[in-house]
Amino acid sequence: MQFHHHGYVSGDPRVRPADGYGLERPAGLPDEVDVLIVGSGPAGMIAAAQLAQFPGIRTHLVERRAGRLEMGQADGIQARSVETFQAFGFAERITAEAYRITEMAFWKPDPENPANIVRGAVPPDDAHGISEFPHLIVNQARVLDYFAEVAATGPARITPDYGLEAVGLTVADTSDARGTGRDPYPVTVTLRHTTGPDEGTERTVRAGYVVGCDGAHSAVREAIGRKAVGDRANHAWGVMDVLAVTDFPDVRTKCAIQSHDGGSILLIPREGGYLARWYVDLGEVPPDDAGRIRATPLEQVIEKANAIIHPYTLDVKDVPWHSVYEVGHRVTDGFDDVPDHLTGTRTPRVFLTGDACHTHSAKAGQGMNVSMQDGWNIAWKLAHVLAGRAPESLLATYSAERQVVAQNLIDFDREWSRLMATPPEDLPDPTYLEDFYVKTAEFPCGFMTQYQPSMIVADPAHQELATGFPIGKRFKSAPVERVAEGNPAHLGHHARADGRWRVYAFADAAAPSEPSALRDWAQWLGTSPDSPVLRHTPAGTDPDSVLDVKVVYQQDHFGVEFADVPDVFRPRVGPFALVDYEKVYATDPAQDIFEQRGIDRGGAVVVVRPDQYVATVLPLSATDELREFFAGALLPQDTTNDTTNPEEKA
Repeated sequence: MQFHHHGYVSGDPRVRPADGYGLERPAGLPDEVDVLIVGSGPAGMIAAAQLAQFPGIRTHLVERRAGRLEMGQADGIQARSVETFQAFGFAERITAEAYRITEMAFWKPDPENPANIVRGAVPPDDAHGISEFPHLIVNQARVLDYFAEVAATGPARITPDYGLEAVGLTVADTSDARGTGRDPYPVTVTLRHTTGPDEGTERTVRAGYVVGCDGAHSAVREAIGRKAVGDRANHAWGVMDVLAVTDFPDVRTKCAIQSHDGGSILLIPREGGYLARWYVDLGEVPPDDAGRIRATPLEQVIEKANAIIHPYTLDVKDVPWHSVYEVGHRVTDGFDDVPDHLTGTRTPRVFLTGDACHTHSAKAGQGMNVSMQDGWNIAWKLAHVLAGRAPESLLATYSAERQVVAQNLIDFDREWSRLMATPPEDLPDPTYLEDFYVKTAEFPCGFMTQYQPSMIVADPAHQELATGFPIGKRFKSAPVERVAEGNPAHLGHHARADGRWRVYAFADAAAPSEPSALRDWAQWLGTSPDSPVLRHTPAGTDPDSVLDVKVVYQQDHFGVEFADVPDVFRPRVGPFALVDYEKVYATDPAQDIFEQRGIDRGGAVVVVRPDQYVATVLPLSATDELREFFAGALLPQDTTNDTTNPEEKA
C-alpha cells in the first residue's frame, strides 16, 4: 500500500480523499447520472467499488432492499475471487474471518455394507498449485460489506440508494446521433420505491449507461428484450445452514457424500467454526410438479440428510436459513441491449451481469464468483470510456467476453450437478467423481477464463516469450524482490483495482547500468512521441496514471542499483514530484520468476488489463506493436506528460 505522496496521512490510508463528484454527491438520487447500477449483489457492488475510483463519473447504485444484505445465499469464494479481493485491498481481512478449504473428502457406500457410507479419497483442494490464494467460505453478505466499504471510501464516495427497484427502462435511438448533439443520457429508467413513506410511487432517472445486476428475475433484462435460454434439470435440492451436533467425522471438511439409494449431499463447513451448509438431494422432480417441491418441509430435508449419512446422525439445533431449489441452467441470449443484427453499429447502453444473465446450481460454487468478474469487466470499461481514456467500441467487448464465460460455466455446472446426483454404482468407475474434481480443478478455481483476440487482447504471435502468462488469461503472479529495500513481494499483488493498465518489462541479462535491449526500450517509452505513455497520459496527471510500468531484472536485488535504473521506472508522482520506489523488482533466486513463468532470457514485455487479464506479450524490440496495441485500446490525449525529472526540466 502506497500513501503520503500527496502529504502526510494520519488516518486509515484505505480511505481515499473525496474528490470530484465525491465532494458534492447529493443526499438522494439525482435526475441524471452517468452510470446507474441496478442491484447491490456481488456484480453491482464490485462495479460500484471500481467506479468509485473515478470521481469524475456520476455513478449511483439502487437496491430494492431497505438496507444491507444480512444473510446471503452464496458462500463459496474461489481463489480467483480472493485474488480480486487483493486488488481491492481486503484479501487479508476477509481471509482472516473465513473458513479455508484445503481438501475435499469423498464418501460413498461401504462395499461390505452398502446401507452405510465410508470415506474414500481425500484429495487436496489445489493439488497443482494453481494459485497462491486460498479457497474460502464466507457469507455473501460479508463480501458485499467489504466492497461497500471500498465504494464508500473511494474518491467518488458511492453508497447504495436503498428502497428503489427498477420496473422498466427505455433506450433512445442513438444510431444516427453523432458528435456533440448526441444525448448523453439516452436511457430512461423507471424506479419504484419499495419502502418508506413513498412506497409504491414511481420516478424516472436518465442515465448514460445502466448496469443490470438485479438477479434471475431481472426487470432490466426484460426491458431490453433479452431472454434467458435453457431449461431445468428436473432435480431438486434442499439446502440448509445448520448449527448441529453430529457424529459424522468430517463435518468440518468439505464433503461429497453419495449413499447407495438415498441420494447425495454436498457438505460445506462455514466460517466461525460451528455453522455448516448441507445441500441435500431431494431426487427427481416430476414434470407436472409445478413448483410444489419447493414447499418441502425443513423436517423432511433433515430426515433425508440423516438417511444419506447413515450410520451417522445429524441432530439439528438451529437453522438460520434454508431453501429448496430446482437445478436450472440458463444463459441470456446477449449481455447488452444491442440486438445481434446491429452489433457494431451502435454503442451498447445497458449491460446485464450475474444472475440476470446466467443461472445454474449452487453446488459448483461459481455464481457469486463469476458475477463479480462480470461486474469488474464492465465497470473498468465504462470508467475508461466515460473518463475519455478509451473509445466507445470498448463497451462491445463486455458481452463478447462474458457470454462465452457464462456458457462455459453452465456446461461445467451441468456436468458436475449430474455427477453429484448419479448413484455411485451408475458412474463409470468407483473414483470417477473425485477424479473429475481433481482433473477440472482449474475451472472451479476461476482460472480457466481465456478471452479471445479483440481490441484489448492481442493474438498470441509472441506467446513463446512468456509461456507462463497465456494471453487472454489472468496474470498469474510470482515471487520477486523489490530492489529499493530488498523486501520479498508478489509481483501481481501490487496491482490495485485503480483502472490502470500494467506494463511489465522483463529485462534481458545485462546489468542495469550496461547497454541493453531493456535500456533501449525504456528510453523509447520515456521519450519517443510514439510512446503509449506519452500519447495516452492526460496532462496534469502523474506519468503512471494510465499505464503503470514496472521492470523485473534477472539479477537479485544486490545486483541492481536503483540509481542505474532508467527513469521511466522511477516516475515522479504527486504534488511534490516524489520518486516512486515500488516499480523496480529483481529476481528471487529461490523462486526465479523467469523460470516459473517461462520468460525468455532475452527479455519480454507483458501487458495486463485493469482487470488482471494478460492483453499481449511482446519482445522488447517490438515498440511499433506496443504502440499499435495501445492505439487500438486507448484514445490519444490532447496533451501528454513525459517521465522526465521535473527538477531537470526546471
